[in-house]
Amino acid sequence: MSLFVSASTFAVEPAKRIVALSPHSVEMLYAIGAGDSIVATTEYADFPEAALDIPRIGGYHGVQIERILELNPDLVVVWASGNKLEDIQRIKELGFKVFDSNPKTLEAVADELEALGELTGNQAKAKQAADDYRAKLTKLRSDNFAKPEVKVFYQLWSAPLRTVAKNSWIQQIIAVCHGNNVFVDAASDYPQVSLETVVLKNPDVILQSQDEGNIIGINWSDWPEIPAVKNQHIYQLNADLLHRAAPRALLGVEALCQALDKAR
Repeated sequence: MSLFVSASTFAVEPAKRIVALSPHSVEMLYAIGAGDSIVATTEYADFPEAALDIPRIGGYHGVQIERILELNPDLVVVWASGNKLEDIQRIKELGFKVFDSNPKTLEAVADELEALGELTGNQAKAKQAADDYRAKLTKLRSDNFAKPEVKVFYQLWSAPLRTVAKNSWIQQIIAVCHGNNVFVDAASDYPQVSLETVVLKNPDVILQSQDEGNIIGINWSDWPEIPAVKNQHIYQLNADLLHRAAPRALLGVEALCQALDKAR
């Protein structure tokens, strides 16, 4: 038996008490008008501002199952890539309705909005949010398709130096902006790389998340032979917009495209 079930599997009674175990699912629920139904969430669920008032019952380290029992939700939105599998299994075993919000592609964000709309009785608003998202994504692809390619190095983290490759979420965004990820063909999705290899790859642009630890971890000015360094095309971007599979991801796409345009 599958651990997760689709929205259509559930009874038609809309969920009114929701535990949302990821920041991106909280953003989605607010986007479709169901934010007020969230009774608990996890760390880092910080958008919109109203989400800061939702009680926290865990994070990447695990979820407080006893608190879920106390809250007695009629829907638990889990995240297979971010929650502990044993926690998800335990929640399911206890009889709670479980929906896995785990979009893997930019297009899947719209599908998830519609699925959550079905679960919460907010179909109309969810369809509008999904349609708007799809239209904006299509326009971003169209606007950037014919632009000259730019060689990009995405600095996911500095110590160890880590980047993104072909099956990563960030690579999808780079592709929309018609960037040429210099590590796209790496063996793993989030490979560790050396500074010397980055120099050899000769990127035109270096992109970093705005996390201070990431920015100060490497002094790129020590490598002036890299075109991105020589031409001062090193840009810091909002990690929440780039790394969360939520409607605001399109703002992350716009920001990354604008950074590549500066280098063009």
